Amino acid sequence: MSSTKYASAVAAIKAMENTLLTKADMEQLINAGGNAEADSLIAAKRSGSGELTAEGVWTMLREYAPDCDEMKILLYPNDFHNLKAALKAMIADRAPEDYYIRPTNIDTEQLSVLLGKKDYEHLPAYIRNTAEEAYELLTRTLDGQLADSLIDCAALSAMQKDAEAFGGKFIQAYAELITASADIKTAYRAMLMKKSKNFMEGAVCGSTHLDKTDLINAALGGSESFFSYLDMTPYDEAGKCLARSAAAFEKWADDAVMELAEPARMQAFGCEPLEAYYISVCAELKNLRILRVCREFGADRETITERMRKLYG
Repeated sequence: MSSTKYASAVAAIKAMENTLLTKADMEQLINAGGNAEADSLIAAKRSGSGELTAEGVWTMLREYAPDCDEMKILLYPNDFHNLKAALKAMIADRAPEDYYIRPTNIDTEQLSVLLGKKDYEHLPAYIRNTAEEAYELLTRTLDGQLADSLIDCAALSAMQKDAEAFGGKFIQAYAELITASADIKTAYRAMLMKKSKNFMEGAVCGSTHLDKTDLINAALGGSESFFSYLDMTPYDEAGKCLARSAAAFEKWADDAVMELAEPARMQAFGCEPLEAYYISVCAELKNLRILRVCREFGADRETITERMRKLYG
């Protein structure tokens, strides 16, 4: 969406971009002598602006653009993940709080209450039917994997549907990319586990540039068939990365999102720069987590560098 009413928000975001870590900054952090030195470098970059968190950034962005509904689509994966957590906790009679992901569009406390009362009507429309279907499936079969597949597929479908219904070109392309990446990973895992066609049909969503039926049939044909099919799609590079390793594929998927966000970041008006900023914050936070984990396990500099995701700058 291109609207001048977000001009002040975009201007504020442009200023805040200066505190985000660049590729050069990450190289400094990789070369740092330890976590203390790395933390000092990050604090200097932030210029005293405090700790960067996805939840804090999301709250700030929504204050700038409270009526930009398409932004909510970015959090659909979190919302549907939280649905899985709440349902499983209910079945196991456990507290779900430790399993929730934030930020989220749906108040997690309210989510648990509504599910406990089977009050699906007060859930957002994009997740309402899925909540009811997943609850019935899980209580009937106690098959957590089957319920997860249903919910994951529904999340991707909701993203694409709502992006098409009221989103701009960027969020539509974003929903397509997220869906395709998830479908490739799901179909590949199902192939390795020799899952049935029926299972794949319930787990694979399908998208504009990656046909559901064709992807499933390719996976049913084995590795050669699967990768040959991907070679004929816009996701040929994804297939090459996946053939190398799951880690290489995950990096490809994250980098592809950042490449998609780059032109959105440069727009002067509309929600797109705000969405791109949130995506960039998530990429930065993921890099910092990867860096800390690699350091914890004694990974060398080359290994850490290979695992770093694309960033602004």
